[in-house]
Amino acid sequence: MKAFADRDQAGLLLGQALAGLDQAPGPGALVLGIPRGGVIVAAAAARVIGADLDVLVPAKIRAHHQPELAIGAVGPDGGVWLDAATVAALAIPEEVLDAQVRAAWQEVLRRTAAFRGDRPPPPVTGRFVVLVDDGIATGATIAAAARALRAQAPARLVVGVPVAPAQAVRQLATEVDQVVCLASPEPFLAVGQWYQDFRQVGDDAVRQALSATGRQP
Repeated sequence: MKAFADRDQAGLLLGQALAGLDQAPGPGALVLGIPRGGVIVAAAAARVIGADLDVLVPAKIRAHHQPELAIGAVGPDGGVWLDAATVAALAIPEEVLDAQVRAAWQEVLRRTAAFRGDRPPPPVTGRFVVLVDDGIATGATIAAAARALRAQAPARLVVGVPVAPAQAVRQLATEVDQVVCLASPEPFLAVGQWYQDFRQVGDDAVRQALSATGRQP
């Protein structure tokens, strides 16, 4: 059974869950979506709670011979997290790993420029911040983003996702003040299996979602 019709519906449900928290986001709250699909979810959630909306861009570090395999992540601040066990098991040479890290950082810069343009990043210090993606598989990418936000001293940092495996939720809970996850089905194979419509999201759709709310900081 699919849990969500599409990302927009998932975001509406997530927004309702956020609004019902004991410590709910109030005026001045900021919702940050991880592109691409996370921005669609974040936009719907931000509409529900009346929050500002913007984009935050981390990137996966990919194994050079298996691009679909993530071995870590680079945060929006350039911070690097590596899955040391996987890196060791694959015996990745240091120079190759450095090149993959640089490639991920270039992807962070490219996507940030594509989605934000010349706008400066929104102020985070002292604000209630909700970091949103359309789902979590390993949690590495969103954890890298959360660490970058934590360094900016938000008043409260919450991760909101429609679906994620229970283990990833537990691990992520050590990085933030609270994780709001609507569904943690087991077994968990992939994020897309829990959506009826999980079509790819293009850059134009991300930019449209960011501009449509009228609540960019």
